[in-house]
Amino acid sequence: MIKRLISVVVVAGFFVACSDDDNTIIDPVASCENQIQDGDETGVDCGGSCTPCETAIDNPATYVFERNGESSVSFSGQTTRILMAEEIIDKMLDETTTAEVLNAMFAHAEGEMDFSDADLNASDKNVRGKTAASFDFFSNNATDQALIRADFESWIQIQVDEVFPRWNEAASEGMAGQIADGSSTRYIDSRGLEMNQLFNKSLIGALMVDQMLNNYLSSNVLDQFEEANDAETLVDGKNYTDMEHDWDEAYGYAFGTAQDLADPRPTIGEDDSFLNKYIGRVEGDDDFVGITEDIYQALKLGRAAIVAKDYVVRDEQADILRELVSKVIGIRAVYYLQQAKNALDQATPAYGTAFHDLSEGYGFIYSLQFTRKPGTDEPYFTKAEVDAFLVDLLDDGDNGLWDVTPATLDAISEAIAAEFDFTVEQAGS
Repeated sequence: MIKRLISVVVVAGFFVACSDDDNTIIDPVASCENQIQDGDETGVDCGGSCTPCETAIDNPATYVFERNGESSVSFSGQTTRILMAEEIIDKMLDETTTAEVLNAMFAHAEGEMDFSDADLNASDKNVRGKTAASFDFFSNNATDQALIRADFESWIQIQVDEVFPRWNEAASEGMAGQIADGSSTRYIDSRGLEMNQLFNKSLIGALMVDQMLNNYLSSNVLDQFEEANDAETLVDGKNYTDMEHDWDEAYGYAFGTAQDLADPRPTIGEDDSFLNKYIGRVEGDDDFVGITEDIYQALKLGRAAIVAKDYVVRDEQADILRELVSKVIGIRAVYYLQQAKNALDQATPAYGTAFHDLSEGYGFIYSLQFTRKPGTDEPYFTKAEVDAFLVDLLDDGDNGLWDVTPATLDAISEAIAAEFDFTVEQAGS
């Protein structure tokens, strides 16, 4: 598995070697700065030129990294934001709440009593401030950032103004209310959309994926700390370097609520309602078994490479993660569109089931704009392309999802799958 993850298995005639006893990886492509120059009896004579030299990367069995006998791993901020987001989506199903309460939770200020958890109330973190906030995609894109944050606030407002007043009324075409989904009851707006699902699934992209792929794994972010990392200069009062911490924060958005933070694989999909849950859902599909392992190993090896000061391997793992995490979003977008098609394509359409699936699908389509193609600065789908998909989803007629056709769902599914290495049939089952 590790060998498959490392794209430098064969470089300049060298092979990556993994020791069975200490899990040490030998990277044959050390940078010039790490090479041993002529006259240094402790290493390889590179002859003053940049030729391949071996650098050891101590890749641990689990995500455990220590300095002076104490952990150097920290991602508490990510765990905090995930827990805040959990309370927000729960509160969106309390029909007695107000927009003011929900917006205060979204844009929490330190010390305000917005949550049931006292630690969350005491925190200076909030969800809104990190929504659409990555360095690579939004540091010079305040316009789209504002539009995206306004979307989340609009979903809160629609829930309060349109859905809550008809909480105990039956929904119908053009009318908000409740609708049966098997043994469950769903609460939809006049177009058939569940606002809590839009908020939940869209936040996976706008917060977890965007921060992970386009911020904390970004070479633009990490490289500014290269000199300090080489010197092992620690953040003031902490046991980690800035670069180590940034990589850990990426890890936290995937695994920061796991029962075993060092090894989240046994409970993947069970630990929160966001990225962790849907990595688990994809893992549960026979077509994609192993994706959890691949993501975990890339995160672990990338962190080990930072400790070893091997930024080539670090960046290779970042690209692996961009591909795999983006793929999770694409797979689930197609999955929900196809499940909804199946529910609608019956003699008596199961609207409640279909609308629930389409609300989740809407959020995953929305999240596509935060994905990242490996080796590029581009998402798999731009904001304009995502917006066009969402218009297609709602504009088959005058009543939003009530009028959507299987042909439209197939067309969007095919367009999404075409950008990835899976088929509609694989993702939709």
